[in-house]
Amino acid sequence: MALGGSGDPPRQAHPPGSAATALLLAGAAALGGFLFGYDSSVINGTVDALRAQFQLSPVVVGLVVSAALLGCAAGAWCAGPISDRMGRVRVMQIAAMLFVVSSLGSALAFNAWDLTFWRVVGGLAVGAASVIAPAYIAEISPADLRGRLGSLQQMAIVLGIFAALVVDYVIVRVSHGGAGGDFPWGGTAWRWMFASAIVPAVMYGVIATRIPESPRYLVKKRQLDRARQVLAKVMNRGDVDVKLGEIVRSLASDRPVHLRDLRGSRLGLLPIVWVGILLSVFQQFAGINVIFYYSSSLWRAVGFSENDAMLTSVINSVVNVVSTLVAIALIDKIGRRPLLLAGAAGMAIMLGIMTLCFATAPVVNGEPHLGGVAGTTALVAANLYVVAFAATWGPVVWVMLGEMFTNVIRASALAVAAAAQWIANWMITTTFPGLSGVSLGLAYGLYTAFALLAFFFVLRNVPETKGRELEDMDALQTRSAPTREVTGRV
Repeated sequence: MALGGSGDPPRQAHPPGSAATALLLAGAAALGGFLFGYDSSVINGTVDALRAQFQLSPVVVGLVVSAALLGCAAGAWCAGPISDRMGRVRVMQIAAMLFVVSSLGSALAFNAWDLTFWRVVGGLAVGAASVIAPAYIAEISPADLRGRLGSLQQMAIVLGIFAALVVDYVIVRVSHGGAGGDFPWGGTAWRWMFASAIVPAVMYGVIATRIPESPRYLVKKRQLDRARQVLAKVMNRGDVDVKLGEIVRSLASDRPVHLRDLRGSRLGLLPIVWVGILLSVFQQFAGINVIFYYSSSLWRAVGFSENDAMLTSVINSVVNVVSTLVAIALIDKIGRRPLLLAGAAGMAIMLGIMTLCFATAPVVNGEPHLGGVAGTTALVAANLYVVAFAATWGPVVWVMLGEMFTNVIRASALAVAAAAQWIANWMITTTFPGLSGVSLGLAYGLYTAFALLAFFFVLRNVPETKGRELEDMDALQTRSAPTREVTGRV
């Protein structure tokens, strides 16, 4: 396979072991995504117990569950500039430390506001990891492997979600009285759910001390020998100097990057930055995290027992993992745009079916009651919705955010897009309890509308980046035509 960008002569094949090295480095960085998924989803099994123990209203439950997302937005916003000054690996190490502190604090929380604070601290770590992992993976990956390696971020996220749900399920099964009951080792079960995140957080911190710095960051800091050594591990040695020269030229401005560097003539930002922001927002506005944050409570509300509801959530997560493997297999073969279009269409259809099921369900004691065919249909539609997301929008958006910006602005632009994603996630997570209190049909109807809008946004505005070298992304940023021309097919 060729490493060159569009129009470049084919380069030599990867030397033995280079692809494996790139895979190991990408996998190590993606462990931050595992913590991202784990920390985001571990609260799923605690929601009902927290509501009962702290006597929380639906609005306060939404604020507690979504508090981490505000920290995520702040962490994502700050991670780009910090990583440009301190390096990608250093930010990973800081994120690991924050993960440990947050997990311990959440496990020892004595009221809802205390728990909210520690969740915000964890959010800072999640937000930083969400920016650094795709940036690092994109910067150490050969162009022809970048889509698959970049998809490891999403695979790690879904594995983290799966692991958190399994741990929650096991803790509930062995405890006396469910998530609010007593754990055999002492203390309340939900506290052990939060404490369990300490283990992968420590692993992430240790691994982050063992991987090399990004070659593009090293070039930016004029450490060319170290950059050459890293590049030699992941590509043909004969191509190292060529690639090093390309990176040097793309970073010719070699100065601190500020948010003002993202400014453009269209609504204050470069058109390609707006594409990244809107991809991030639509990924969240389709409602995927409602499934992973509230699924246990949701399925209990429609008639499942606590154990069955949590088991159903685990099944959703398994579907998520398997579907992400499909994306990894396809993303470098058929491209980013086709996957995004197919995914938006699939999500809109499945969300429409769920909207119909919940909107027409009889209400019993203030809750919709899905029985028989309607319950089965909603369950199948929810899993197919997860398939549509996980095989497309889940991994593809993170891959594109890591690769669609130029070397000079990548960290800062990715930080802005990721911050927008976390704010959108917070908006959906915070508003879902209130919307579902009015009507689950209303909530899922809104997510259906956003999935449809996402389809037309991709059709009109999103570029294809498959196979392009990172140093070739300037054309996407520097064209000065209207957005649809700047970001049309490449």
